Amino acid sequence: MSNELVFFGGFLIFIILMLSIDLGMFNKRDHVVKLKEAAIMSFIWVSFAVGFYFILLTEGQQLHGIQNFAHLQEVTKAHLHNIQLNPNDFAGSLQLYKQNLAIEFLTGYVIEYALSVDNIFVMVLIFGAFGVNEKYYHRVLFWGIIGAVVMRFIFIFVGATLIDRFEWILYVFGAFLVYTGIMMFIQRNSETEIDPENHKVVRFASRFFAIHPEFVGNKFFIRVNGKRLVTPLFLVLLIVEFTDLIFAVDSIPAIFAVTKDPYIVFFSNIFAILGLRSMFFLLVNIIHKFHYLKIGLAFLLVFIGVKMLGHHWLQSWGFTTSHSLIIIMMILTLSIVASLVFPKRQRHDV
Repeated sequence: MSNELVFFGGFLIFIILMLSIDLGMFNKRDHVVKLKEAAIMSFIWVSFAVGFYFILLTEGQQLHGIQNFAHLQEVTKAHLHNIQLNPNDFAGSLQLYKQNLAIEFLTGYVIEYALSVDNIFVMVLIFGAFGVNEKYYHRVLFWGIIGAVVMRFIFIFVGATLIDRFEWILYVFGAFLVYTGIMMFIQRNSETEIDPENHKVVRFASRFFAIHPEFVGNKFFIRVNGKRLVTPLFLVLLIVEFTDLIFAVDSIPAIFAVTKDPYIVFFSNIFAILGLRSMFFLLVNIIHKFHYLKIGLAFLLVFIGVKMLGHHWLQSWGFTTSHSLIIIMMILTLSIVASLVFPKRQRHDV
């Protein structure tokens, strides 16, 4: 069995275990998640991500089972790591590789976590439009995350295969991210509306499912006169999954701008979206205060897109993953601080 499968299998077992504990122990009963609980869970998930960063920093060579310089060189070339290896110093080169791998993971994690904030804006609108009881938010987000993990696994490893065969796809990703960032900036003040009756997911689902008109507690499915019906809560779940799919089209190419190692892309992505549930409850009542964040995310996408388009030129200038992380953190910090220092003016009806 390859090291990749062992590492990957161990990661999945850990995630499944933590999700089982989450649902089976801490959220066995539906309840409204309070700020304190959300803060604790957010801290726990961020701590796991930081812990994984240190695992890569100390034992990152175990991911691909690197045991000699030739293999290290092969892995570095295959994943386009921007590091200079010394054939006369295997130990030093291996340490450099592990440091770079850990920084790539951390940068990918920050990117996905930041872009997930925009996802929260839409989720708030979805729950509000359908009138979902707050105590069922966690249930929808929990099962939504399960679907997101599966979808992102497919996206990431298919994307990695395409990049490995057709490197020019990176330029397509880069151009797409620049376009997305520009459009996000242009549409930063536009109001997003969710129409429960005419939403494309609802119309699509109505072709295949009989839909019950009212919520039935926390149930996704019910039986009426022997016929299985889906509830509005299931429709909300489908829309959340669809929304995540749309956001993944932006976020996954963005992380490929940082690393071409599909396992690092997957690990950073999953840690971030697992923390998304807790972050949702942490930010749901204050997210409107960060009105400059969308501008920051727009600049973030443009920066990442430009980096993908000019990565060969940037590498020749000595631009590293650490530089990317610093710039990303500066963009996010500036947008958050600006939102707090210059709060949005309230409009008063006359």
